[in-house]
Amino acid sequence: MKSEARTAGSGGPFATAGTPFRRALWRYSTALLLVGLCTFAGCSPFYVLRAGYEEAKILSRRQSIAKLVRDTTTPPETREKLRLVLAARQFAVDSLGLDAGDSYTTFSRLDSDTLALIISAAYRDRFEPYTWWFPIVGHVPYKGYFSERKAREAIRNLERKGLDTYLRPTSAFSTLGWFNDPLVSPLLRYDSVTLAGTVIHELTHNTMYVPGQAAFNESLAEFVGSRGAVAFFCARMGTEAPECTEARAAWRDQLVYGEFLDRLVTELDSLYNRSDIGTPEKLARREEIFERAREKFRTEVRPRLTLLSYESFLRIPLNNATLLSRRLYYHRLDLFEELYRRMGGDLRRTLEVILASARERRDDPYAAVERLIRSMDPPASDSADSSASDGTDPYATGGADSPASDNSDGLAGDSSDPPANEGGDP
Repeated sequence: MKSEARTAGSGGPFATAGTPFRRALWRYSTALLLVGLCTFAGCSPFYVLRAGYEEAKILSRRQSIAKLVRDTTTPPETREKLRLVLAARQFAVDSLGLDAGDSYTTFSRLDSDTLALIISAAYRDRFEPYTWWFPIVGHVPYKGYFSERKAREAIRNLERKGLDTYLRPTSAFSTLGWFNDPLVSPLLRYDSVTLAGTVIHELTHNTMYVPGQAAFNESLAEFVGSRGAVAFFCARMGTEAPECTEARAAWRDQLVYGEFLDRLVTELDSLYNRSDIGTPEKLARREEIFERAREKFRTEVRPRLTLLSYESFLRIPLNNATLLSRRLYYHRLDLFEELYRRMGGDLRRTLEVILASARERRDDPYAAVERLIRSMDPPASDSADSSASDGTDPYATGGADSPASDNSDGLAGDSSDPPANEGGDP
């Protein structure tokens, strides 16, 4: 984690000296500071200590990826995945200007296929996430647990408060540059496109993280990770390579699904903001909207998807928590794509101007990007590698409520399990 957003190349506000002793002293002092801040701010100091303990376990298992690649006893498939990680990491640094530090130069094997469990919650009668406050990152709409028992206990406590809840596993996690994050073993099960995109996604968090702006942080990282995977494979293997084709198809699917989710949230938000009906009726009508959304997904969205299935949209019960958690990664992806097109398909330059704009408007970085787009001329042609949706409306709705018609065992930070991990869902 970082105390403030920073761009590539900066030392950060807590840059440390190079000796192992001074680095250890800095981290120990920082841990004490975080415990103190949690004590005064209301979060449990035991939470920070447990998170530090679990992080230390992961870090203690680190092995050099370069050495594992050279080691002839490393299974061939693992060696190829590890080579890919190093190549994607170098591409992110050299071609995109991301701040990698020493992240993803080491590998840690975990005891299970799940790094942690992430809980999310939201108020049932409005699109407002329940948030947790932590030092450095501010308010975030999720909290991680290493203990399933503790996670389910927390879910029950939230539901007793009348909140919608969502519990999901995660296989990736970023300390936002505070530590040199290793590649953890669950990520090796990903296909090549997803794995490369995950590495670039996480390094985007290393480069910039705006405290209190979780949706912007995640959707920006998803844009950079997905567009970065397209650029990486198409440059490395050629535009006719299967990996290039798959990366492009995955990004198109993400844009389609993101637009669908944003429109669904807009319709529900319109319902929740009505003052002429009470909460019980709003909750009854939202179930009708959920059912229409499932049908729209089956008949209009799914036929447009070419690679990712997003079947969990139909499998996982719909509520405000599950929707907000999904949308976290997909919100306003079209905004970043539009800027990318206006920048002539130059991803590095697109990222540079986004970061500069976001630094100026940390209270509303999306508005900063919108203002930037309004100040630019539209693209002269579609010469950029545009993966925009096909122009059809993925969520055309009707009806009265349609906008058309009227811890002690967890971790805080970035729960960055990019949504393509399981057919595109977090």
